Amino acid sequence: MEGKVFQNFNVVQSCYRQNKQFKTRYQREPDLFMSTLLPCPREKMAFNLNSSMRAHTLSKYQFVLSKQRTFYCNATSSSATVPSLDKNDFLKLQNGSDIRGVAVTGVEGEPVSLPEPVTEAIAAAFGQWLLHKKKAESRRLRVSVGHDSRISAQTLLEAVSRGLGVSGLDVVQFGLASTPAMFNSTLTEDESFLCPADGAIMITASHLPYNRNGFKFFTSDGGLGKVDIKNILERAADIYKKLSDENLRKSQRESSSITKVDYMSVYTSGLVKAVRKAAGDLEKPLEGFHIVVDAGNGAGGFFAAKVLEPLGAITSGSQFLEPDGMFPNHIPNPEDKAAMEAITKAVLDNKADLGIIFDTDVDRSAAVDSSGREFNRNRLIALLSAIVLEEHPGTTIVTDSVTSDGLTSFIEKKLGGKHHRFKRGYKNVIDEAIRLNSVGEESHLAIETSGHGALKENHWLDDGAYLMVKILNKLAAARAAGQGSGSKVLTDLVEGLEEPKVALELRLKIDKNHPDLEGSDFREYGEKVLQHVSNSIETNPNLIIAPVNYEGIRVSGFGGWFLLRLSLHDPVLPLNIEAQSEDDAVKLGLVVATAVKEFNALDTCALSNLTHSS
Repeated sequence: MEGKVFQNFNVVQSCYRQNKQFKTRYQREPDLFMSTLLPCPREKMAFNLNSSMRAHTLSKYQFVLSKQRTFYCNATSSSATVPSLDKNDFLKLQNGSDIRGVAVTGVEGEPVSLPEPVTEAIAAAFGQWLLHKKKAESRRLRVSVGHDSRISAQTLLEAVSRGLGVSGLDVVQFGLASTPAMFNSTLTEDESFLCPADGAIMITASHLPYNRNGFKFFTSDGGLGKVDIKNILERAADIYKKLSDENLRKSQRESSSITKVDYMSVYTSGLVKAVRKAAGDLEKPLEGFHIVVDAGNGAGGFFAAKVLEPLGAITSGSQFLEPDGMFPNHIPNPEDKAAMEAITKAVLDNKADLGIIFDTDVDRSAAVDSSGREFNRNRLIALLSAIVLEEHPGTTIVTDSVTSDGLTSFIEKKLGGKHHRFKRGYKNVIDEAIRLNSVGEESHLAIETSGHGALKENHWLDDGAYLMVKILNKLAAARAAGQGSGSKVLTDLVEGLEEPKVALELRLKIDKNHPDLEGSDFREYGEKVLQHVSNSIETNPNLIIAPVNYEGIRVSGFGGWFLLRLSLHDPVLPLNIEAQSEDDAVKLGLVVATAVKEFNALDTCALSNLTHSS
């Protein structure tokens, strides 16, 4: 093999589909292990078939194609001509503890912000960050990389692999994977699957439209936080300048390996074992249960064939299991009304015992019982709280800020637990549960109304599939103990949960260009709005401000409550209202409308529509 260099070109099948929702042309990505090796001269130019035949300079990689054969290869890197970007352009890609941007054209007014050169720089920056964190001098670090079903996944996978190579890290490609599996790969100890990985990258943009994509990063300590993401983007901006200079790029080249591994088989076998263990090590504890899965054409289709069927469940009627990055059937989002209607219909049409639905990258989930009753938002939290509090009496349940008063009453008065209502953001909720444990307050569940949930027993891994496994454990264990079968076991667990008749969220946008801001940041303006609302309510005898609140202002009155807060990322003040009647919801809306009427930079149209609807 010496003296021979190969270029790895993926065989891409171009598919053209007229979709009723998007009416656009797209590429179907190749199978994980399908590739063709074509010879190319060393240090020459090559064309990347996945990026409109752009000319790319070459950098040195080593591809491990099997246990017996290793090929040295010049993998493509970023285009010789790259747009000029500064640090602020990179920082705009931060979305809390994730990175997100536009990866492909196709939506008017949304230019590409996550091209291959930017992706390479971000991956190289993560490599730098990881090397600094691990301080590994005696061995090479390796990073696992996976992706969901998005149409830009394969292109970004290759760019990420190149970027990691620039930092001298070895790459383990998982192909189509879930976000929880990527984190799990940093914990698994199995050298035959090149685990544990020192770090992991999931290429995903959750439930966002087909043109978006992004990255989530993990180490064995969990997902990276906001500070780390900012650090990586700042590093990426500096690297990007060097990547556009060929001379500097040559000095950074390192010989790295890229290996393809079927890690999802490891991850799914762990889920299967968990259910069997809960049922007393029965081989098929779900035998006879009819469970349908809706993956929304995301990455969660594995759950039917690789988890439920080995446990004995019937999965006929499952839908949208095939990966399709155009998401032609519905948004893969357990909070989306159309998505929940789709899984509910599938349960009822197939007379199934249970329905399970995932978001695109499987870190969120929801369920539906045999009668079509949804287990999502407050009801899902109530169900998981009931299961966890049976195992850990008195434990603290940490949730986000928009959970209902009825949920608090259910957890504390019926279940005997403690409800700790914290901030929005799944990372905030998980980190708070970890903090409580560190100061002596036991917590075993951290969960958001969005369907993000993590358990202490599962390394605080934000895992939609594992949440469903906890529910399956309850079904299997109840039947094994002769306590009944079918989803009524689950429905009975949430009996007594008080639920509002009206629940809505309004988004009051802040016009960043309005003269009232006087050059100040929208966050400063938003804080002024919140303070003014708080001051105006203190003198109202019909209203009570929550004495313990970590986000915005939460007020009870007229048989319900509202929460006005500043968005984590956007110039928006979300207003959540829950009430026992539409009239009471309007009354709560009027309280806010009256308090904010002097703030002209605030778009209150949605609030006006509510208050004028009665």
